Amino acid sequence: MAYVGLVIMLLFTVVTSISDLIDQRSEVAAAVTMLEQLGGHRAAAKPNAEGAMPAGSPYLEGATVTIAGATLLQRVANAVTKFGGNVLSTQLDVQSSSSKPGFLSMIASCEIEQPQLQELLYDIEAGMPFLFVDQLVVQTPTTSSGSQPGKLRVLLGVSGQWRGAK
Repeated sequence: MAYVGLVIMLLFTVVTSISDLIDQRSEVAAAVTMLEQLGGHRAAAKPNAEGAMPAGSPYLEGATVTIAGATLLQRVANAVTKFGGNVLSTQLDVQSSSSKPGFLSMIASCEIEQPQLQELLYDIEAGMPFLFVDQLVVQTPTTSSGSQPGKLRVLLGVSGQWRGAK
């Protein structure tokens, strides 16, 4: 009886050890797959990393504050439409009491789908000229709203520095 009990206990130990090894092997395979995916993202981002900085001036271009403000409005509007959004309204604030000297601010009201919102914010802050998202208010779509279904209503405050007339 003791011998049969010892054999059963040994078989149980072997089966659980093999089961643990199979589980560990599947975890390693999942980790390798994730590492390959992360490596693919890194390889895709590498050509951009070689350039280090995007092309262009870090300042808003324009001979006057009005032209620099128009450049700011155009840059944000182009970014919104690039990701499939609609610009509803814009407001330029060139002499705001809350802004720092030399900075131009704007507020844009737009509609954009949720997956593209993060890409939009990244595009605005990572590109040239250097722009800063100062305010972000997101409103989810409602069924009674006149906006397109599935699009978020976004109020976006953006600022950038203007060097002044050269």
